[in-house]
Amino acid sequence: MKTSFLTSTLVFTVLVTAFSSAAVAQTSVNVVPPPPAIVVSGNAQVEATPDQAVVRIGIVHQSTSAKEAQENASKIAQAIQKAIVALGVTANRIQTSRLSISPVYVQQRPGSNEAPRISGYTAANSVSVTLENLAQIGPVVDAGLDNGANQLDGVQFKLKNDGPVREQALKLAVEEAKGKATAIAAALGVTLGPVLEVSESGVSITPLEDRGNGRVALLSARASVDTPVSPGQLMVNAGVILRYSISK
Repeated sequence: MKTSFLTSTLVFTVLVTAFSSAAVAQTSVNVVPPPPAIVVSGNAQVEATPDQAVVRIGIVHQSTSAKEAQENASKIAQAIQKAIVALGVTANRIQTSRLSISPVYVQQRPGSNEAPRISGYTAANSVSVTLENLAQIGPVVDAGLDNGANQLDGVQFKLKNDGPVREQALKLAVEEAKGKATAIAAALGVTLGPVLEVSESGVSITPLEDRGNGRVALLSARASVDTPVSPGQLMVNAGVILRYSISK
């Protein structure tokens, strides 16, 4: 009985060992090292002249009641929109971009345990004006100021159709990456093969410099000089990553 058990155990151990060895051998055979490759990145920048702008202008009004604050802000906003339309801007290019009412609390003395007390309300009403005639930017800002606006949320310059300039930037980025790969292959003394993989690392459009996209407080009465606005240039940035096969 004992001999039979030992024999069965020995046979089982031999089988497990043989199976494990075969599995390891099979795994080793199936592991194929990746082919040698050169991975490069390419970046390009293209300047473009903006042909569209979005002007955000508005009013912030404070009063003792929420209704009064909102009514006063709405009246001024309506006057601003009417003045902008009078400049030749169609109504469908004007859009309400911010409408809010928030309480104003009395400042508490240090160490005071009193509950917060509301002293008034602030109503905000802003509009976004999309312009394709960039010469109208200054007059639109001035029309807002003349009719009670006290905030300028920024002027954003854009491209109506940015597809062609994006494609141009991507092509230039690919050319730069190809040049890098060719130089690396020549330095290593290897032959550059076909492209194995291509990925886009991103395309972005930004102004060449900060153009006041942050909120800027305006004086209640503007100066007699018209507001000058220069669109400048936009920068289109594109990046790609290429993976080439190589052979000795």
